[in-house]
Parts: sequence; C-alpha cells; structure tokens
Amino acid sequence: MVYAIFITGTAGSGKSLLTSRLIQWYQDNGAFPASLNLDPGAASLPYNPDIDVRQYIDISTLMENFGLGPNGALVMASDMIATRLDEIQQQVDEINPDYLIVDTPGQIELFAFRASGPYFVSNLQADNKAVLFAFDAMLVSSPINFVSISLLASSVKLRLKCPQVNVLTKRDLVPDKLKDIMGWAGSNQTLEAALNEEKESEYSLLSKDLARSLTRAGFAPGLVAVSSTTMAGQVNLAAALARTLNLGED
Repeated sequence: MVYAIFITGTAGSGKSLLTSRLIQWYQDNGAFPASLNLDPGAASLPYNPDIDVRQYIDISTLMENFGLGPNGALVMASDMIATRLDEIQQQVDEINPDYLIVDTPGQIELFAFRASGPYFVSNLQADNKAVLFAFDAMLVSSPINFVSISLLASSVKLRLKCPQVNVLTKRDLVPDKLKDIMGWAGSNQTLEAALNEEKESEYSLLSKDLARSLTRAGFAPGLVAVSSTTMAGQVNLAAALARTLNLGED
C-alpha cells in the first residue's frame, strides 16, 4: 500500500525541513518512504528527492523562452505540474514506497488555489492521502494571526478535499508562547478570551466571528506541535498521520 502525504503551508513555514524529518522518521521506524519535490523553484532542499519535478520543469528555461519574470515563470511552472502527472506516477509506481512525502511549492497559492494543485492531489494514485498544513509558530504567536492562518488552512482543506492534519512548526522558537498557541487551537473559548484582550476591537470582533464559524463548520484547527530541529513532537505527528491514513494501524 502507498500512502501519500502532501506537505503544505505558507512560504518559510518549514515544509521542506518537515519533509526531510518525516522521511527520517519513517526510515528509522522500519518503513520505506520516498520523497517527491513539487516545487520547481526550489534552489536547494534539505533532502535528496527521490522524484523531482525540476527534472521536467526548469524555471530559467521558461523565463528565457517566454520572456517571463521570476513570478510569472513560477506561475507557469506550477500550472505545468499537472501535465507531468503521468511521468511522476510512473516513477512512484516503480519505487513503490510505503509513504510518499510530497513537498509542495513554497507559495501555497500556486498549488492550492490554481487548478493544477487540486487536480494533482485528486489524480495521484495512492491507497490513501492526507494533507499536512504547517502553522508557522512565528506567524501565529498572536491570536489574530492565529485566526488568519486557521482560515488559510481551512481554505486549503476546501480546495484539496483531503483529510488534513494541522502542524505547528518551529515550536522550539516560541517557548514562551507555545502554551498559549496550543490553548487557542484546543479551545474556542480560550481563543476568544485572548482576542478580547486585543487593542484593535474591530479586528478582534471579526476574528471572533471567523473563529466561531470555523468551529461550527468543523474546521477548528487542532494542532500537533513539532520541532524539525529537536525532533520534539514527531511521535505525536506520526500517530496523527496513522489515525488519518489507516485508522490508527501502523
């Protein structure tokens, strides 16, 4: 059986490093993982991808052939990913891993909010699939920012239509705020109490309304806190993925 795990999140949230740590985790625990880099603009990666979209799509060539700037080339490259699905699928089938860890493009909007990303997620052949959304701890250390990123995570879930595990990355960088962030994720009342203390009452009220709506719709984030530096939380992340992918059997 092949399980596909798509790593998503905002630029700089630690997606590639999380990819490398998941690969390491599964290898250390007797599984056979493989990595797929879907970021055509990645200059360097903290792991050696088993399958790499850059062998099919070259940003520099697109810029030269079509007279595009870097951003335009990234948009075009991201749209081209879906056209390479057959070749990528063939490589996946040849490797036949237990887990395929998919590192998505750095700019989340290029993958989740254009047609190619959802198409790729939907049509990649795997026995089960899950999405990890990386909450950057440095970004969500205020309650209003937490609600904003929660809304983005919910939008990604709506677009990719996959079971989703929300992960707080860089937990080691916010030791003084970690308890607060996990409290906001675990209790809407705790989050609203924190929002009530915000000085910008207008934005605090909007954030509370959004948080309540997410909770009512079943999109309350819930977080697994991890550190790719210290490896803290990897056991909990693996357990959450096991529950999502195969009903807890691992």
